[in-house]
Amino acid sequence: MSQIKGTKLAVLQALQGGEFISGQHLGEQLGISRAAVAKHIKSLCELGLDIYKVNNKGYCLKQDIGLIARSVVENEYQKLSGQIGNFETFASIDSTNTELMQRIASKQAVTSGTVVVAEMQNAGRGRRGRVWQSPFGANLYYSYYWLLDDGLQAAMGVSVAVGLAVFDCLHKLYGLQVSLKWPNDILVNNQKLAGVLVELDGQPEGPCHLVIGIGLNIAMPENASEHIDQAWIDLKRLGLQVDKNVLIAQLTYCLEQRLAQYQVSGLSDMYQEWNNVNAFAERLVTLNTGQKTWQGICVGIDKQGGLILRQDGNEKTYYGGEISVRKVM
Repeated sequence: MSQIKGTKLAVLQALQGGEFISGQHLGEQLGISRAAVAKHIKSLCELGLDIYKVNNKGYCLKQDIGLIARSVVENEYQKLSGQIGNFETFASIDSTNTELMQRIASKQAVTSGTVVVAEMQNAGRGRRGRVWQSPFGANLYYSYYWLLDDGLQAAMGVSVAVGLAVFDCLHKLYGLQVSLKWPNDILVNNQKLAGVLVELDGQPEGPCHLVIGIGLNIAMPENASEHIDQAWIDLKRLGLQVDKNVLIAQLTYCLEQRLAQYQVSGLSDMYQEWNNVNAFAERLVTLNTGQKTWQGICVGIDKQGGLILRQDGNEKTYYGGEISVRKVM
């Protein structure tokens, strides 16, 4: 997929603001020919951006994307935390999670609390190798690096804490009431709004590197359903106006609050909060590990983040990063 950088990014930035701008003016502004402008416009359209072209008027974005601005994110985050934070922004990237995991694998120095965000992912990933649809400017593509000193075992319930952090963020910014689907989805009326992918690198004992990926639908293109195999929703369709810079800052703050809580007491203070917003509470569900399936009534989670199912009057708890759950239709 084409990269958004250099002159192409400059063309896109020049189109922000909702006004028509002529190809000639764009060319003069950027020091390129009108033919080069047209080529970049075509390339942007191929990435799914809606750009109007009108004779004698020029080009105009159908809607302002609201590009991520690192300085604005830092200012918003500082208002919340008193700190500047460590934010890295990309116009396009293969995957925000992959970027951080590769740094860890190559022994690069990465500061705990580093956030990587992008306007587009060329190879976005969900759980179990699924593709995460990542069109330019449509959603939030976010990864957070956290160094946990207590080993891999201590990280097994982190996705629960992350789900609650997303819940906190959406409620504080938009008053939105979402529900959580074990182990890693955020839903509105049984439609997926966001997903979490936690990747680990470490030893059973000693430091554990966690990369926490969060994908949140903001304004998905109309044709997005062609590539998504489940019901979904985005913030725009919920009637919300979103400033991605504010969203990134608030999400980071909420995430750090929950991770600090998790490091002190695990899920002992959070598992009941999660159960209160369990999307499938007391519903019949199918549990799929990839090798075997079970059915049962979804009771909730325990203090370790395991899923509790009621089967033939008995309760059994299931653990494992590859477990998924689907409501039985």
